Amino acid sequence: MKIIVCMKQVPSSNDVHLDPVTNTIIRDGNKSIINPFDSSALEQAVEIKERLGGEVTVLSMGIPDTQRLLRDALSRGCDKAVLLSDSAFAGSDTLATAYTLGLGVKKIGKFDLILCGKMAVDGDTAQIGPELAENLNIPHVTDVDEVIFVNDKEIICSKLIDGGSQILNVPLPALITVVKDIKIPRLPSIKGIRFSQTASLEILTAQDISADITKTGLNGSPTQVVKTFTPVQENTSVEFKGNAKKIAKQIASVLGEVL
Repeated sequence: MKIIVCMKQVPSSNDVHLDPVTNTIIRDGNKSIINPFDSSALEQAVEIKERLGGEVTVLSMGIPDTQRLLRDALSRGCDKAVLLSDSAFAGSDTLATAYTLGLGVKKIGKFDLILCGKMAVDGDTAQIGPELAENLNIPHVTDVDEVIFVNDKEIICSKLIDGGSQILNVPLPALITVVKDIKIPRLPSIKGIRFSQTASLEILTAQDISADITKTGLNGSPTQVVKTFTPVQENTSVEFKGNAKKIAKQIASVLGEVL
């Protein structure tokens, strides 16, 4: 079975800086980690491969330093890694990102299943998976919390819905997005670390995937951040003095003004 896992590099803390001109996140590779939801997708993909055979390819779009995180994915059981990296991709919203990832998937070639994390912790849109599936014209299921059965023809999975879950049978090829609790990511093995250090990574530019640059990056993003600011926090306090009866009247007076 050929499985592709889409992975994103996200900030490792809440100390995030924005470009004052483009209002997009400044990506610092040294302070980034694999999106936690994607780590769970990686683990699920590797477990499927271990049961059925085949290979897992991890696909990411990002700055050159994303190679470090791709090697981490290789150390955890993935077989191949592909990085889409080009200045033409900078500032992409979900639509432009899904378009670019779709071209990356087509460059990789035949696949049976694509796994994505439910969402990225730096964006929380949960749009990439469904948009990518639509671009590839394949069925998709979101919010998957369990893969019940899978073979080379179909996947049966549990999808979280309001008040419970829903069991779906989907023909392959297909795409699923998974919740973080679907699997606990494994630690890299010694064998995996040694493999990741010597494995070759495929780095593709906009030209390599024949991308229309009017559909990538800021140029291809119909949604953009217009303004960002830090909320002003003001703490005020009122001191009440006197006996209990006097203080009670003062509190009642203040509450009356508020209400």
